[in-house]
Amino acid sequence: MSSIPRALGAVTAALITGTLANCGPGDALSEFRARESGEEDGGGSGGSSGGLFGEGGAESSRPCVGLECAQVTCAGGTKTTLTGKVYAPEGTVPLYNAIVYVPNAKVEPFATGVKCEQCGQVTGSPIATALTNEKGEFRLENVPAGDNIPVVIQIGKWRRQITVPKVEKCVDAPLPAGDTRLPRTKSEGDMPQIAFTSGSADSLECFLRKLGIADSEFTDPGGNGKVHYLHGNGARLAGATPEAVTLWNSAATLKKYDIAVLSCEGAENTGDKAAHYAQMHEYMNAGGRVFASHYHYVWFRYGPAPLPTTAAWNNPPSTASPYQIDTDFPKGNAFADWLVNVGATPTRGTIALEAVRNSVGDTNAAVARRWIRSDTPKTAKYFSFNTPIGQPPDKQCGRAVFTDVHVGGAGVTGTFPTSCNTNPLNVNEKALIFLFFDLSSCVQDETKPPAPPPIIPK
Repeated sequence: MSSIPRALGAVTAALITGTLANCGPGDALSEFRARESGEEDGGGSGGSSGGLFGEGGAESSRPCVGLECAQVTCAGGTKTTLTGKVYAPEGTVPLYNAIVYVPNAKVEPFATGVKCEQCGQVTGSPIATALTNEKGEFRLENVPAGDNIPVVIQIGKWRRQITVPKVEKCVDAPLPAGDTRLPRTKSEGDMPQIAFTSGSADSLECFLRKLGIADSEFTDPGGNGKVHYLHGNGARLAGATPEAVTLWNSAATLKKYDIAVLSCEGAENTGDKAAHYAQMHEYMNAGGRVFASHYHYVWFRYGPAPLPTTAAWNNPPSTASPYQIDTDFPKGNAFADWLVNVGATPTRGTIALEAVRNSVGDTNAAVARRWIRSDTPKTAKYFSFNTPIGQPPDKQCGRAVFTDVHVGGAGVTGTFPTSCNTNPLNVNEKALIFLFFDLSSCVQDETKPPAPPPIIPK
């Protein structure tokens, strides 16, 4: 069975199909009423993930609405399911912790710019929800049966909406991989608005390109691309490329962007940053996401309190592969499995990385989460923290990451995209794909495993 991707402005198209228009004898509404009166056959359960059920699987006493009327109870414990894998935009790398759901109302457009929200606006009154596992797999249960069933795939403000032409009741329908990757262009779906600053000691612009963002989405800030390109002493975009300082010299400018990707410049270059530390801090606290490579540690090391407390900024001695994966929290444990699954390492819990720098000793476990480390000596190579620092998890909505893991070497110059190599994804790049999409995902209490969004009755 295949699904046909298309942008869904609303569930209106689904609501006029025969599945929903014919709530007559023998259809989903009749089955719903039979369950209400205890006359269901076979004793099967639709599970707690459907819109007809509250916590613990208790049935609702209200009439079904919209696509709920097409959710059915199956005999013998079987369920109506959709299964598949969610992939990065490039189409081959599976993604962990992606939300997959069936909406029962209009899926709303994302708000423009930064908002203090934890999950990127999950809208549309979901009636069946799931998350992908460390293999990128999802199993969406209690799916409405019928024609033209809408499905949403989302990580933060990455979102693709597809329509499954037909869902048969009480069986599993696998979705094709081509339908379940995240969008490469804004015409395929929603993408976060990203600000990117280049650097001569890393090539994160080429990393963004390799994870599948189309070249057409890289434009200067005056263009309509989803990646606004600014020059930070590395490669330039063809034509006029504004300097990076024009991004961080204003909190209002920063807040236009969901994510700021800051590629290592080969030096601290505090001269064009020191006056703007407070703006970057304000951006993070407002819900912004920051991906800072190597020398962009200046925003944390020298920034306003409590940013310097995230780690020991002591420039420790050099380290060498292999590096260790922190598995003492749920997402770190999934990261270790995921790296094996995508062929980034043969040995769970370790990874052989290249072009790794040495900026910090260890992280402050009270406020920051370490993901990759060296044990000889003990140093953090990648860590994250949620903002505002010190607030309870349910009051935090921003996130920043620091990476000493480079994807490019020194002397990265030229013009994008001709400056980028076309080699297959290397180990460093594969690891950073997981971590980059985690930056986009829901801000949560990292001591707990991710949970799918709740069922929201219409």
